[in-house]
Amino acid sequence: MTVSEQLTKLAARAKEAEDNVAAAQARDKAALEQDVEAAGASAQAQAQKLRESADAGKESISNWWNDVQRNWNEHVAAVRANVQRKKAEVDRTKAKHQAEHAEVDAEFAIEFAYAAIAEAEYAVLDAYLARKQADELAASA
Repeated sequence: MTVSEQLTKLAARAKEAEDNVAAAQARDKAALEQDVEAAGASAQAQAQKLRESADAGKESISNWWNDVQRNWNEHVAAVRANVQRKKAEVDRTKAKHQAEHAEVDAEFAIEFAYAAIAEAEYAVLDAYLARKQADELAASA
């Protein structure tokens, strides 16, 4: 799959997430709990796929991206541990604060994903430029 096709796939996944979130607003608590569990499992599977991809491409992926991937894994583990800890501490005041924190966390996750998409766009365009430059140099040799 070309990087352009991967970017298209990313856009489709973002639209799917948007649609799922829009539909979730009308769902009851039990259905939302199932949605959260399914989304968590999907996110874990994607994180595992990312780890495997980073390991497989360790020699060709820049150290910076390996560091980003490692930091992301640490972040995800910390967030999940925090979510589990918060679920154990339920009373009305705490539930309200947890909801507010969860909303802020969700907003930041969206901002992070937006930045990641912008970085992906930059990386794809830079890869195209590098290929054009390499082709030009090969043709002039």
